[in-house]
Amino acid sequence: MAGQRSGQETDGGHGEGKENESGLTVLLTLGANLGIAVAKGFAALITGSASMAAETAHSVADTFNELLLLVGLRRSGRPADRRHPLGYGKERYTWTLLVAVAIFGMGALFSFYQGFQTLTGHRRGEESGTLIAFGVLGVAFVLEGISWQQAVRQVRDAARAEDLPLLAHIRRTDEPTSVSVLLEDSAALIGVLIAAGALGLHRLTGSATWDGVGSLLIGVLLTAVALVLGRINLNLLTGTQADPRIVADVRARLGAAPEVEWVVDIITVTFGADRVLACARLDFRDDLTAGDVERACVRMARELHDAHEEIDEVFLEPVPRDDPELRERVIARYGRTLRPKDSGG
Repeated sequence: MAGQRSGQETDGGHGEGKENESGLTVLLTLGANLGIAVAKGFAALITGSASMAAETAHSVADTFNELLLLVGLRRSGRPADRRHPLGYGKERYTWTLLVAVAIFGMGALFSFYQGFQTLTGHRRGEESGTLIAFGVLGVAFVLEGISWQQAVRQVRDAARAEDLPLLAHIRRTDEPTSVSVLLEDSAALIGVLIAAGALGLHRLTGSATWDGVGSLLIGVLLTAVALVLGRINLNLLTGTQADPRIVADVRARLGAAPEVEWVVDIITVTFGADRVLACARLDFRDDLTAGDVERACVRMARELHDAHEEIDEVFLEPVPRDDPELRERVIARYGRTLRPKDSGG
């Protein structure tokens, strides 16, 4: 197998810029959540409201989560070494997956507990102090909105840079930090509205049932966010294919090389933010010498990296296209064999 390592230094500026912006987004959200958690906790003690207690747990979980995201950003940026030849990029996904677990464990479960306690009569909030609670929720909404705007701007800029719709970018992204913050802040804004509605209905009707329902709704909201984040990071941890447009272009470029008769197999794997491993098995012309094949592999690897800065590692293997075992593996993966000049997905 012939391969070429593309130095991380060549695309460090692009990656470092995204890292710095992600760090800024996380720090801004961390500061907002810490202050909000303290204020909500004070309001929850005064009112005895289950919804306010759920929102306090929500903000505490979010504060803890930002610390996890910062740890993930720092640890995933370490350079490759002997034990981790592809670097530590995937460690970011592990820490972001822990964020999903924390949202559910610290936020959703506590919210469900508070809601059920209220609905079953074991907890009854006071109707006093609701004006203070509304004031806290109003300030929280403003602070969360500032953080949310920063997260939206970063995610939109990333989607625009990749020429993708926002939702498509979120589904395909290999950089989940900013998406995590966006989802957390969106849930925080919705949670504030739910808590305000529950408090208002409790005050108007005198029934604590509304307070319990509000707490349960916040639990459902946090569960949904945890599931979405968990799914995104689980896919990234198990190894996802690169952007289909990159895959198609890599296949087209390799198939168009004059030395290549057939693209037998191609595999791309994302192993970090903006880091892709590309492996291909190629059937070269029979009249080429070993030296010709080696020089072609080096040239094609360099061309792929120049065309796509995300491609960090390239491995090219000369193989015969009529090998039955290879054919079976390719068909099992794609449902068909690859054509010689195939540029389709």
